[in-house]
Amino acid sequence: WILALIVFVAYPFGFSFALSFYDYSPLNPAAAKFLGLANYGEALRDPLFWTALRNTLVFVFGTIPFTTTLALGLALGLKRAFKGRDFYRAGFFLPTVVSIVVISLVWKGLYAPEGPLSALAQSLGLVPPRWLLDPNTALASIMAMDVWAAGGYYMVIFLAGLQAIPEELYEAAALEGASSWQRLRHITLPMLKPTFLFVLVVNSVRSLQIFTEVFVMTGGGPLHSTVTSVFYLYEQAFYKFRLGYASAIAYLLVSLTLLLAFI
Repeated sequence: WILALIVFVAYPFGFSFALSFYDYSPLNPAAAKFLGLANYGEALRDPLFWTALRNTLVFVFGTIPFTTTLALGLALGLKRAFKGRDFYRAGFFLPTVVSIVVISLVWKGLYAPEGPLSALAQSLGLVPPRWLLDPNTALASIMAMDVWAAGGYYMVIFLAGLQAIPEELYEAAALEGASSWQRLRHITLPMLKPTFLFVLVVNSVRSLQIFTEVFVMTGGGPLHSTVTSVFYLYEQAFYKFRLGYASAIAYLLVSLTLLLAFI
């Protein structure tokens, strides 16, 4: 375990940090040149870096409220016993165990100009949006897919938090005449604070690293409207082979992630 940690975590982490101060290309490692903080300065002056960062933050703050609300609603609905409950729990959790590449390809088909969603809009007498082809709707379309795909995972976490709340609290509140809304507001939500914190931190970190969905569905387009920080990093590292610059972008993103997690 220690060897794996060194080889796959510690060494890449330290090596990439050192690279962030160099002009380094894997095509010509011998020509590496020390630049100091120049890579960080270039990133902070690059308009495309700020576009990618803005798209990433829009994704984070645009999906987390909906994902959290959906997950909590599903957990509350599936907490009580009823026939077929396990089937519904498994069904909502299923997207979590399916490859995100597969999910992205399926939703890309749903969003196609002649796809089911456009056909549904036309059947209702509406003009279907150009989903992934319009800069105004492309990022929102990916965000909607992400909320659907991630809701089941956080539902399981909320279910665990709900099951840890003592039933005696609800029984005592019911004897005092508390309504369902009052029990939710004064017992359930306060007791779920640690769970909310965990969900928000984990979801924030995951959303800041959004990449696969963009890579598969839009490739960062149209007009850079879906370029995210990690996708921009990937382009610099593996299309342009600017590993030093890409490493600097990575550490700027790490700093932002730590700041949000701290908040």
